Amino acid sequence: MRKGLFVTALPKSIDETLALLASAHYLADRSLATVLFLALRMGRPLFLEGEAGVGKTEIAKVLSATLSRRLIRLQCYEGLDVAGAVYEWNYAAQMIAIRLAEAEGAADRERLSHDVFSENFLIKRPLLQALEPDTAGAPVLLIDELDRTDEAFEAFLLEVLADFQVTIPELGTVKAAHPPIVVVTSNRTREIHDALKRRCLYHWVGYPTAERELAIVRAKVPGIAKRLSEEIVHFVQALRREDLFKSPGVAETLDWAGALTELDAVALDPATVSDTLGVLLKYQDDIARIEGSRAKELVEGLRAELRAAE
Repeated sequence: MRKGLFVTALPKSIDETLALLASAHYLADRSLATVLFLALRMGRPLFLEGEAGVGKTEIAKVLSATLSRRLIRLQCYEGLDVAGAVYEWNYAAQMIAIRLAEAEGAADRERLSHDVFSENFLIKRPLLQALEPDTAGAPVLLIDELDRTDEAFEAFLLEVLADFQVTIPELGTVKAAHPPIVVVTSNRTREIHDALKRRCLYHWVGYPTAERELAIVRAKVPGIAKRLSEEIVHFVQALRREDLFKSPGVAETLDWAGALTELDAVALDPATVSDTLGVLLKYQDDIARIEGSRAKELVEGLRAELRAAE
């Protein structure tokens, strides 16, 4: 979201950072707000690592919305290269320009070569877009799931993250006048090289406490029944202690809360839990382990916990 040409000021304290995130219903703990504040004040990239679904990507989206900056997202994948991340030349348009020049009798090869390798024929990908000036302020650059790429692409990123510049052989070096706000995320499916991490401030985004997850659910799923929200959070927290292939993240908690609200549920029962586990768990082996008797045990256990806490 961008508000005309007005640039929203960066937060001046950790408390302001917490308030900024909370204004977009992102309820962060103080350690995350501290490293985010420092990254913004120091102009350093922020490297966020953690399980899928814990809210790493959402931080970049919240910064874009609350600071009124453009969000530029580079979604990483296996085989990502410079052409997909930085730039490539519009070869079809270049060939047309060459054919037209030849038809008109243009003989100056050096000038023609210069013309077809100008910005008019340059296709700008996310990393190059993020280095361009913007009247709304430096954009938020999200480099999402870096662990999906290979080490060669990591090595290329070193120049971008260290100096906020890229080199295009035909045009020279493009350097940002105002460095973008950079958020790099990783689900830790593989280790990221130390050379890249050294250029960033680091934070591990873990699963939230029950209290904070409950606050997140109530903020993100308005109208949810009080008892249902408490039982959902306690059930998910208990699931994370189970021996599962993939524990549910906060994103799955919110999806499940929304689904149960759509079903007009006011409290958990074993049958409803078993029927809706596909919203919460994404692997059949995990679903098979929990549905039925184990789901009943977990529901009974969370109700005992809630009664004891009253």
